[in-house]
Amino acid sequence: MTNWKALLAAPAALGAVLAVSGNAVAAETVESANTISADVVVAEPIQLAQVTNVSELSDVQPGDWAFTALQRLVEEYGCLEGYPDRTYRGNRALTRYEFAAGLNACLDVVIQLIGTDGLEEVRRLQEEFAAELATIRGRVDTLETDVAELEANQFSTTTKLRGVFDAHLVIPFGDGEFDGNELIGTDTDDDGVNDTFEDEADATFEYRASLNFDTSFTGADRLRMRLRAGDNDGSLANSFSGLASAGSGGANDNVKLDDVYYSFPVGNRISAIIAANSVVTDDFVTSTIVPFDGPAVADGSGPQFYDLYDGGDFGAGINFAFTDNLVLDLGYSSAGSNSNTEDTGLFNNNSYIAQLNFLTDGILDAAITYIGAGDADDEAAENTIAGLISLDFGRFVVGGHYASTDVNDGDDIDSYMGGVSFPDFLGAGNEFGVYGGIAPVSGRDPVLVEAYYDINVNEFFSFTPAVIYTDNDSGGDDNEVVYGAVRATFRF
Repeated sequence: MTNWKALLAAPAALGAVLAVSGNAVAAETVESANTISADVVVAEPIQLAQVTNVSELSDVQPGDWAFTALQRLVEEYGCLEGYPDRTYRGNRALTRYEFAAGLNACLDVVIQLIGTDGLEEVRRLQEEFAAELATIRGRVDTLETDVAELEANQFSTTTKLRGVFDAHLVIPFGDGEFDGNELIGTDTDDDGVNDTFEDEADATFEYRASLNFDTSFTGADRLRMRLRAGDNDGSLANSFSGLASAGSGGANDNVKLDDVYYSFPVGNRISAIIAANSVVTDDFVTSTIVPFDGPAVADGSGPQFYDLYDGGDFGAGINFAFTDNLVLDLGYSSAGSNSNTEDTGLFNNNSYIAQLNFLTDGILDAAITYIGAGDADDEAAENTIAGLISLDFGRFVVGGHYASTDVNDGDDIDSYMGGVSFPDFLGAGNEFGVYGGIAPVSGRDPVLVEAYYDINVNEFFSFTPAVIYTDNDSGGDDNEVVYGAVRATFRF
């Protein structure tokens, strides 16, 4: 064991010498020199002082960056000396003589620690593990080759490509009365309620595919451009929410540029975002608070009052973190910023949002939200005031929201949602949840209740079975439908 300790100690001593070699190593050195010519300097030797404790060096302080290295060289290995006046002069330039003298002193210590037997042990170990060392050298060479190949053929030095694919199978149990937000059938007596209805299909299948190109120039910023394709023709026809991960192509597939934005920090407490496409309301907020937003299948799992407002052609927002827990989100978006007409442009068809968040690593997350529209159309939302809350009790989380919305020339809306989720239910990364509430629809109180179980098989694949109950509150005979749904998500 003594030889092994010596072998471990020797590189430490030598490494410490080399680490501080940029400063003066106080061994056999020079105090003065006589100039022979312009290019030749002859050093005069000086008798150095042996020190046994680094504190004996008057110009070495505990706060110096190399203090620990000097302390070990002096006190553990005894291979470092000072000047006669008990100084180290660590900021002096190092000469080749000084380096040779300091290296020689520490090599003497290394040889004493290792001894002849130790050197023989090193040779024996080298011979014994020659094959393993050769294998390691081969692997390192292969790794260097692979890295060089990757660097030469990489997609981009600044951009990462990430993909997500969502597929949904939905089966209704009951008659369908809605197609999106419109009743199916004909309103024969102009009373606003359909008098005839159509049955929904026995089952539907739809998908959404996203390719995110995320670019970073500083490591803290992100430029995102996203391509998205999908089909969506109202799988949850009896609800006002649809699917959370639905496409936007109607009954036909489409491909479009869905997101274009640049987010970046401004100091330690402020971040900002500027967008040219698809950024509106809840895209500006730090958190939507409720635990169901994301894992659940129906779009009603997210606070739907965010979705009442136009915008998305241009957006700009900023987040102020007053403390680690208190964050203010501000955002502005316009739906007609790229049109040059009297009623469009950057400051028409717009919405703006302010949300104050209280976020912790403990039991409580909460937020207060205000959203307004600059020029709301008839029957459109003018402004919304909402509160959101989440209480994390460890094994389960209780959350929900309430929102009050003023409608231009229409009935005001009260909407709310609440429920409970169970993180890591029957497996790490899984989540079981049940929630329900009233969607924000003027003149109606449509109900949606969902029970889901989000199962994360691995980092690349998850699937989520769900049962969804809807009541569209249409006043007809068949208001209620129950859906069975399964979502499969692939990440790559």
